[in-house]
Amino acid sequence: SLVVLFGATAGAYGAKLGSDERELILLVWQVVDLPSKKVGTLHKSLVKADNLDLSDQCREVSGLTPEGLGKAEPLDRVLQQFSQLVSSDLKVLGRSSYTLCSDGQLLIRQVLHPETSKKNFLLSDCFYSFYDLRKEFHTCYPSSAAAKDQTIKTMAEYLGLGTDETEEDFGVWQVKTMVAIIFNMLSENCNHIFTEPETVKYKYETGPCSKSETVDSETVIRARGLPWQSSDQDIARFFKGLNIAKGGVALCLNAQGRRNGEALVRFVNSEQRDLALERHKHHMGSRYIEVYKATGEEFLKIAGGTSNEVAQFLSKENQVIIRMRGLPFTATQEDVLGFLGPECPVTGGKEGLLFVKYPDGRPTGDAFVLFSCEEYAQNALKKHKEILGKRYIELFRSTAAEVQQVVLNRYMSTPLIPTLPTPIIPVIPPPYTIATGSIRDCVRLRGLPYTAGIDDILEFMGDATGDIKPHGVHMVLNQQGRPSGDAFIQMKSADKAFMVAQKCHKKMMKDRYVEVFQCSGEEMNFVLMGGTLNRSGLSPPPCKLPCLSPPAYAAFQTAAVIPAEAALYQPQALLPTTRTPQASAAAPPTVTYYPAQAAQLYMNYTAYYPSPPVSPTTVGYIAAPPGAVAAAATATHTPILPQPGALVRMQGLPYNTGMKEILSFFQGYQYAPDDYNGLIQLSDQARSVLQAPKEWVCL
Repeated sequence: SLVVLFGATAGAYGAKLGSDERELILLVWQVVDLPSKKVGTLHKSLVKADNLDLSDQCREVSGLTPEGLGKAEPLDRVLQQFSQLVSSDLKVLGRSSYTLCSDGQLLIRQVLHPETSKKNFLLSDCFYSFYDLRKEFHTCYPSSAAAKDQTIKTMAEYLGLGTDETEEDFGVWQVKTMVAIIFNMLSENCNHIFTEPETVKYKYETGPCSKSETVDSETVIRARGLPWQSSDQDIARFFKGLNIAKGGVALCLNAQGRRNGEALVRFVNSEQRDLALERHKHHMGSRYIEVYKATGEEFLKIAGGTSNEVAQFLSKENQVIIRMRGLPFTATQEDVLGFLGPECPVTGGKEGLLFVKYPDGRPTGDAFVLFSCEEYAQNALKKHKEILGKRYIELFRSTAAEVQQVVLNRYMSTPLIPTLPTPIIPVIPPPYTIATGSIRDCVRLRGLPYTAGIDDILEFMGDATGDIKPHGVHMVLNQQGRPSGDAFIQMKSADKAFMVAQKCHKKMMKDRYVEVFQCSGEEMNFVLMGGTLNRSGLSPPPCKLPCLSPPAYAAFQTAAVIPAEAALYQPQALLPTTRTPQASAAAPPTVTYYPAQAAQLYMNYTAYYPSPPVSPTTVGYIAAPPGAVAAAATATHTPILPQPGALVRMQGLPYNTGMKEILSFFQGYQYAPDDYNGLIQLSDQARSVLQAPKEWVCL
């Protein structure tokens, strides 16, 4: 028997059903006995949603009102009634088993499964297998339109069924028409047999992925904005109702091996991927998740692995993986097993432990542990931040893809910063320098769409584009290296900046209004270097000591900035010379020089964009020329880094470490020269701290 099922939500209808995350408000169903071609009673049940605010389309199409829905039962009770009434109808027809049949995939996959998952109650087994009437119809009538383009109305018109949609209540007409279509498919002319139902996976299956696998790019998506503590099971729950491939969730890590809020998810086919894209900006808890297309190459880069050690560790399927972080470097397998205790036994004992090591064999302090069931894993997670030796240990849920990514892609590859780089100075050919001073010849754009680029800004400014200085568009990034919604533009004069601010303030760009304020070069520089500009004035950058090595973001083509004091040097000293790779490799290390204002560079989260009408120039990094080094050495105000070998690099510092703790750590070692402090510009407060021990200067 089939149970023909139709439903509607409080929001979108038709092809967009479930895409707006609205709740179910209507279920209509009827039992159809295929051998005897008999039907049971047609049932219609309203569902009380938590949010009774109906969309205009819902009101128009369904004719339902919030008042009527307010008297209905909630979804869990309606589903109980559904099971009871279906069982009763089957007994009348002399049947015991049934399979659901719906108009397409959306009601089951995009509405019922996600909503029940969010409301934390289980669907009965019947909702994990169903027939898609559109696919069955296309199989029976190959000359009809493709399944994705079908509707109940088009299928009825193809068969010449003369039903009038206006004669019946909403939902009743749809179910009656679907039953009539099924009977036509069962006629002697077609004699269609329902044999291959659609299935919904009960749970996500973990497993390893090899780099040699072929991954179809039409099956992969990128989810962005995930809570940092989310696991593969949490992501699978977000996509509940859709079939994720085995081992198809790969959590992305940043350069420090920590989760960055993104994941790549691989589905069993392109149809499931397309349904996943419809969940763009659906919510996981209180956070909305962005969903975009991705490629198979990206997935393999994150999830693929070929290590025999990792493959053996992950060969035990259906295990819960826990990641331990912060282990003492001397910790052994026995220490970890003792820490976990008998209440959370590890699968296979020592074989269920995988320590992560650097290429030279040194431990990283990370390990992965296998547990055979959720109960043991939960017991282990309760030990989060308990002490082992003299260190507290962090425990998190993990995935097979994360194991491979951490072990292979991060620690088993080249170190992130193997050695201190050759001293460099960022330059930009004159005259394209960022303006300084109090002249208000700049404008600030606030509230830009995050997808806005240079072309969008130029189109937004219209005729005023011709008044922009060459290389005068500067877009500010947030701490994740993504556009923050702010940009600064250098105009040719203060009058031009005033006119742009008057003309473009609160003008629309991609459905958002953008605020435009006139500002000075000094204010612009302050924000670009890490400070903030608000109504109460300027707020200083978040640090006081110089940040001489701002991180680079590969996602953006950045043009470097040189302070105004660089004009003190001859232009020839700043222009790069043509060098071959061989010459570069053989060049001896040179001393880096930084102009005085370099001590105030806070370009942690800023990207600079060269703008039309001039062509972007090739801006790179060059070693300081000897003449400039000599001039810098004689200038008392110019900070110079010490010769190679005078610096040490510290890793693994506690996050709350201050300068005093570092100086205390090095107490008793060789003194620096007496004039060392004069080489670095320091605030009075920092200088007083450094002058006390007078042994080490920390950069």
